[in-house]
Amino acid sequence: MIRSHVLICSGSGCTSSGSVAIAKALTEELKKQGLAEEVEVVKTGCFGLCALGPIMIIYPEGTFYSMVTEADVPEIVSEHLLKGRIVERLVHDEKKLDGTTEKVTNLNETQFYRKQMRLALRNCGVINPEEIDEYIALDGYKALGKVLTEMTPAEVIQLMLDSGIRGRGGAGFPTGMKWSFAAKSVSDKKYVVCNADEGDPGAFMDRSILEGDPHAVLEAMAIAGYAIGADEGYIYVRAEYPIAVQRLQIAIDQAREYGLLGKDIFSTGFNFDIHLRFGAGAFVCGEETALLTSIEGKRGEPHPRPPFPAVKGLFGQPTIVNNVETLANIPQIILKGPDWFRTIGTEKSKGTKVFALGGKITNTGLVEVPMGTTLREIIYDIGGGIPNGKKFKAAQTGGPSGGCIPAEHLDTPIDYDSLMAIGSMMGSGGLIVMDEDNCMVDIAKFFLEFTVDESCGKCTPCRIGTRRMLDILNKITSGNGEDGDIEKLEELANTIKASALCGLGQTAPNPILSTLRYFRDEYEAHIYEKRCPAGVCKALAKITIIEDKCKGCTACSRVCPVGAISGSVKQPHVIDQSKCIKCGACIEKCKFGAIVKK
Repeated sequence: MIRSHVLICSGSGCTSSGSVAIAKALTEELKKQGLAEEVEVVKTGCFGLCALGPIMIIYPEGTFYSMVTEADVPEIVSEHLLKGRIVERLVHDEKKLDGTTEKVTNLNETQFYRKQMRLALRNCGVINPEEIDEYIALDGYKALGKVLTEMTPAEVIQLMLDSGIRGRGGAGFPTGMKWSFAAKSVSDKKYVVCNADEGDPGAFMDRSILEGDPHAVLEAMAIAGYAIGADEGYIYVRAEYPIAVQRLQIAIDQAREYGLLGKDIFSTGFNFDIHLRFGAGAFVCGEETALLTSIEGKRGEPHPRPPFPAVKGLFGQPTIVNNVETLANIPQIILKGPDWFRTIGTEKSKGTKVFALGGKITNTGLVEVPMGTTLREIIYDIGGGIPNGKKFKAAQTGGPSGGCIPAEHLDTPIDYDSLMAIGSMMGSGGLIVMDEDNCMVDIAKFFLEFTVDESCGKCTPCRIGTRRMLDILNKITSGNGEDGDIEKLEELANTIKASALCGLGQTAPNPILSTLRYFRDEYEAHIYEKRCPAGVCKALAKITIIEDKCKGCTACSRVCPVGAISGSVKQPHVIDQSKCIKCGACIEKCKFGAIVKK
């Protein structure tokens, strides 16, 4: 008889930290200590709190252990599972914003979870994603059964319209409206496509859902197929997501075996099947027309719209494209109703949103909050604030397509319209936090380098225009900026935004426009003062020794790779700026804080 369940995260993050080896060692140790028949090891998807992985939770107590290693397994088994004693040293020692700490034995009681509402992530970290029975036990495929036996396609679409759900992949187009367009298109063949081509730097929301709850996506695609009259679906997923790909294939095979995909589902005469297609990592294939072209086996390039995919999409047939997070919400909306969903979020942005919280933040991980939650709540109440006592400077939302939000907008509610109003966008949900040590000109350059590299090159504004903007940014950060460069950047950015063919090019200028809007003084410092305020841009940085603090220990001169530091023992040292390469080795070596970068 099973008396305890040990849940171990086996998402990509924890797997890279050794969670698979931990699960194997745990299974072997349970056998060794005669507990194999009493304790079940469950490999789940991501729990969300990636900063503390690998994570292990033991039920029925709900004890939460963080940063577990393979070496900890014998003690966990002998103390907790055999003797019922909590291993205190593995319990999370949570640091409060006031500097105090306390032990937290239950994951849901951490500050990371208190303000979250997990809808799209409801099963991640709860079930074994490779066992269809565990999904079914939590009302899995019940929504599909309901629509096939109790509702007409038109009623399903109306329910989506009434719920107010908007697409979670970018611009936030109403999902029900997209479905209605495809349903009205006349054709004997239609398609449902799941966009799992998650290409934003620092984004891992869709990957985690696919790894932790793949059946939710399959069920939603079948529901969408019924609503628009499609009998076939494709999931376009990055080949760089091997765990997600493996679990999707397992889920598809299981659903077919159970008769939940394929012919005559629920004996209703409805047929629907799903296939996987792998992307090779091209960011532009996140744009729906480029994605569909790639599925067809052609070069992934966008096409002008109209016609929109709902009229003429995959293989020239009516097609709807929804992203992973959007689909993960569908079964719950069917079961709980549109009125329930509308109670969550804001007037124009219903439901929750998943963010991949990263950068200069204490609690790195996946966060799901009701729309309308402020940026301050996400960063401080959930994210635990900025490490090392640093000041918050900006947050980048929407990845390369989004903008940088400064401290003055920390209390902005996070929803589609509010973000657009301050020069950013929701995007797929990447949220990168920056502190006082970040240079905003360098940040704009980083994201522009990404979009230049990822541009398909089909249209001139994106192919040439983004390259010209990058040339100007390189010029500014290398100390060669001149009067008029800011105006050139603004002119180019607005031209590209208005004339590029697809979403990649149209949004590529956003990081530049937002940083110019809120951090124009940093651009001006680079150009007119030949100074990087954050000390990031090496060509403009100046490393100096504070005479009053220097003890003359010679540690800095011994570590300098170019011999730029000179001075006698026990006497203040100096740096020859003509030789200094700004590597920072001397700063790291100095124990007295006598060397600074300006």
